[in-house]
Amino acid sequence: MADDALARLQSGAAEIAPEGGLAEKLSLGRPLRVKLGLDPTAPAVTLGWAVVLRKLRQFQDAGHQAVLIVGDFTARVGDPSGRSSTRPTLSKEQVDAFADRLLSQFWKVIDRDRVELRRNSEWLEPLGVEDVLRLTASTTVARMLERDDFADRYAAKKPISLMEFLYPLLQGYDSVAVEADVELGGTDQLFNLLVGRELQKDAGQAPQIALTMPLLEGLDGVQKMSQSLGNYVGVDEQPEDMFGKLMSIRDDLIARYELLCTDLGPEDNVRVVAGLADGSLHPNTEKRRVARAIVDLYHGDGSGRVAEQRFDLVHKQHRIPEDVQDVRVPRSVFRKEPDGIWNVHIPALLEALGLVRSRSEARRLQAQGGVRMNGLRQSAEDLPIDGEPPGPMAGSVWQVGRRRFARLAGLAD
Repeated sequence: MADDALARLQSGAAEIAPEGGLAEKLSLGRPLRVKLGLDPTAPAVTLGWAVVLRKLRQFQDAGHQAVLIVGDFTARVGDPSGRSSTRPTLSKEQVDAFADRLLSQFWKVIDRDRVELRRNSEWLEPLGVEDVLRLTASTTVARMLERDDFADRYAAKKPISLMEFLYPLLQGYDSVAVEADVELGGTDQLFNLLVGRELQKDAGQAPQIALTMPLLEGLDGVQKMSQSLGNYVGVDEQPEDMFGKLMSIRDDLIARYELLCTDLGPEDNVRVVAGLADGSLHPNTEKRRVARAIVDLYHGDGSGRVAEQRFDLVHKQHRIPEDVQDVRVPRSVFRKEPDGIWNVHIPALLEALGLVRSRSEARRLQAQGGVRMNGLRQSAEDLPIDGEPPGPMAGSVWQVGRRRFARLAGLAD
């Protein structure tokens, strides 16, 4: 039984340091304190983030104590991991806003009733200069330059701020503050996790085990999934958007997404890897199955099948879905010209319909040919109408991209 528990917790891990350390921790016979720190530097939890969140959930389900640290202080410093240049600093207000948005998405993956939720500003903000100097004495510049990202930037004569050197120490101090037995992270976090071990030793604590999970490639199939690169799928996205994005992943990533993003299991993954390799499984069939499983995971059983049907309706049959949302818009999206003719300002209309986040996004999509009304492409910013608003525009169906639709139902009160 103990061997089975160890195998489940180690499954999918990229590296466990030190080797055999997790088994030793489990032999203590008590719930382990399993730490995961996430800096709120973006508004969405992606499937890439969810890889390590799902590992934390495994520890929860095995009876261990999840310690989720919202890095509201470290986010202001900026994690240099994997960076080729200095990360722009964020204000406290920006970080707090991101944190509020992210927490509701965390609970889609981990059990909020079984988590110890902490913010590292609790112990990092009170640190004085003497405390920080004591932390810096625990490592050397040479040790910091062993990091690949720092070494590459140093060799290329790109700037590395002293504040970035502090980041691994601050993250490591989190482990001291919560007395972590295990710390989880992506493979790009291994250096930071090992610093935590050293600081715990200095503090007289038993050092934590570092368990890293693979980084998930984004929809481009090259870079890791990232909101800044736009190659991501968010766990809070609508089912049809999620399904449609997942259908765009490269065939050689199907098995990887299945292993890291679904509960279909490692045994099934072995079958998929073999079947795709020998041609006995069709890539499109497996891609659909994986996409359905991921949508079901975040939106409930059966939602993946519904999203697939909607996807086929739009992409195979080129039909407008029947369940398009009716939206009323403010009169201000219409403008009356000096000659008395009314027109609709399309960027403002798309924003009011909820199809874009901003008018600049609408203009960009129009330039790319991604905006349609009743199936006809719309490239002009202003469209004349007959009579008073909304005129014949009432009832028109607007489409942005492949999956976003809304019907102009009339004017808002």
